[in-house]
Amino acid sequence: MMQSPSPTSSTVADSDSDKPVAPAHAAPVETTPATGDEHSFDAPLSIHDMTVAYHRKPVLWDVDLDLPEGRLIAIVGPNGAGKSTLIKAVLDLVPMVSGRVLVYGKPYRRQRALVGYVPQRESVDWDFPVSALDVVTMGSYRKIGWLRPVTRKWRDLAMESLHRVGMADYAHRQISQLSGGQQQRVFLARALVQQARIYFMDEPFAGVDAATEKMIIRTLQDLRNQGQTVVVVHHDLQTVPEYFDHVILLNMRVVAHGPVKSVFTAENLQKTYGGRLTLLDEAAEALRRAGGK
Repeated sequence: MMQSPSPTSSTVADSDSDKPVAPAHAAPVETTPATGDEHSFDAPLSIHDMTVAYHRKPVLWDVDLDLPEGRLIAIVGPNGAGKSTLIKAVLDLVPMVSGRVLVYGKPYRRQRALVGYVPQRESVDWDFPVSALDVVTMGSYRKIGWLRPVTRKWRDLAMESLHRVGMADYAHRQISQLSGGQQQRVFLARALVQQARIYFMDEPFAGVDAATEKMIIRTLQDLRNQGQTVVVVHHDLQTVPEYFDHVILLNMRVVAHGPVKSVFTAENLQKTYGGRLTLLDEAAEALRRAGGK
């Protein structure tokens, strides 16, 4: 059966965090605090003292931050840094050892209607026999109500979302017959139909073609321009300055977070990635290109 991308049924396994990586320095890493111990109840997401462990092995610890509203936010860090785990802990998909998570000032379970989620494409059973339109319509089930009929109103909304991501012509195609990029577009449409205020997306650009990547970032920018907040696990350092307003640099702990222009620096990247020179060279090139705009 296809695993729904809704937070209540998505896969718990996290390829990004099964192999934790030690921080680049043995000494405690200096983080950029959001508002100290007093967190904003107006923030789309407020995390205080989050610690997560798998089999008694720490994956995240002392995560403490507030995120601003109406921003495109990247979560960046090396493999095993806990990026996907951070999203899953926020969405109650993995348990926390300690900590508190608030979505617009209230626990996530009370604010689910405000949250949209796009999981990693690899976590979904794409052989499940449903159409693209069925998948997108599932995003409205919370509003429709379980075991209630799906009326034309909801089908029309799903079609509108498919049209928005360029997939209306594939509405009745079985999802197993779609390419990887097309499948990702369908899951993005599923999130859009939820009409959320904050979206979490786990590597939405992974394995997609250039045209799909451009469409996805354009859609995310539209959401941002409408006032929504979008949080994205992202791997391509070169596109961070081009795509995002705000960045969280993560290596089991938050190394730094804030506006890209002030936080996405060579010094902070060195703290996050250590001696991984190839990645740092890519980041340096991204910074040079951003500075030349």
